[in-house]
Amino acid sequence: MEAKSIFGLPTLIAKPGRSLAWLLVLLCCLSHHAWGASGAVEVRRLGLSKVADDTLLTVILDRAATPRVSSREVSGKPQLVVEFPGARAGRLPSRLEGDELLVQQVVTETAAPGGGVRIVLDLFPEKPFTYWRLNRPGAGGQTVFILGMKADPKARPVQARVAPSPEPEPIPTAPPQGEFQERETTPTPSPPGEDDGGYQEPRGSVSPGSFAELRRLMPKAAQLLQGLEAEGWVVSESNRYDRPGKRFSRDFILNNRKYPELVVKLAYLPANVPNTPNIDIIMLSTENLTGETATQYRGLRQWSFAKIKQKYEDIGDFFDDALKPLRVKLREQTRSVALREAAVFQNFLKLACPNNPQVADQVMKHVQAKVSPRFEGVQFTVSENPLVILNLVDFLYVKVYYLDSAPGGGQ
Repeated sequence: MEAKSIFGLPTLIAKPGRSLAWLLVLLCCLSHHAWGASGAVEVRRLGLSKVADDTLLTVILDRAATPRVSSREVSGKPQLVVEFPGARAGRLPSRLEGDELLVQQVVTETAAPGGGVRIVLDLFPEKPFTYWRLNRPGAGGQTVFILGMKADPKARPVQARVAPSPEPEPIPTAPPQGEFQERETTPTPSPPGEDDGGYQEPRGSVSPGSFAELRRLMPKAAQLLQGLEAEGWVVSESNRYDRPGKRFSRDFILNNRKYPELVVKLAYLPANVPNTPNIDIIMLSTENLTGETATQYRGLRQWSFAKIKQKYEDIGDFFDDALKPLRVKLREQTRSVALREAAVFQNFLKLACPNNPQVADQVMKHVQAKVSPRFEGVQFTVSENPLVILNLVDFLYVKVYYLDSAPGGGQ
């Protein structure tokens, strides 16, 4: 986006009779731009990141603002455009690398001062998706605008449908798991102090990616974490997703040689807004299951919309004829794993809910129930404090949510 000159000096010279009128108009425009430079919202920083199945565009603003979000095709290439009309541009990168799934690249376009900022996401063709957007308060009076995208074979390409976005904050929007890589090429300020509301690293030395760090981050889950460590679970992977002065989230993966088909995944989502709690998520899952059915199902989940159209006339046929039979098989196979390793699941739940011992029995009753071929699976809310979810869709898992008071936050 380039700012084109509206008024030119040669015009004024060539037509002196109109010089006064042109000068008045020019001064009016200049005064408008000067006001816009000081009163307009500033787009300070932006970054693209990947959290589980979600691609997140994060934009840091100096104050609250609601951008225009639209989809379009340019020369046959799909784009998603985020526009801040009349905004000023901070030190923004001209280009960011994509996520290799939905977004090829992110291009930043700016007009003359006060002319606006446009963020263009060049998308991969034939990759249907849904998206949501969210404004949330940031440190130092700033505002964080987040645009979240998720692949969805049911959505139409290019004209992506908007998924309802929770307000004021999704809890959680998408628990971080697997790989998460944040790309940001612009310099960021030094970490703010406590008076600035920034994140403060706790005093003391704790080895990153250790159970000691997990217990520090998740005090309410200390009993469960101690039990997992005693049972032989080890931290095989840990990721840190933060920026200077602010900790966004951590995630961890635990494995145990005695249970190769099981995995424990943990996510720590710290409170970034006053008077809100940290969220701790711990999941025991069967998603390390191997075999022909699991491999085939994982492969089908990676199919692009174009490939689906080559094989099936309708997207519904793909779900009914390809995915649903595999989901029924997966539910039966993962159910067998859970029953074989029933002691692991029961001990996990007893440690997660020490004041509610019947949770373990309720979960196992649901797992033991006969699998109906009419349904791919269901989910159950087994407990509310802590929140415990049993998932019987695809790969069986139990997931526990804890709310922890945070320094400067609180419940």
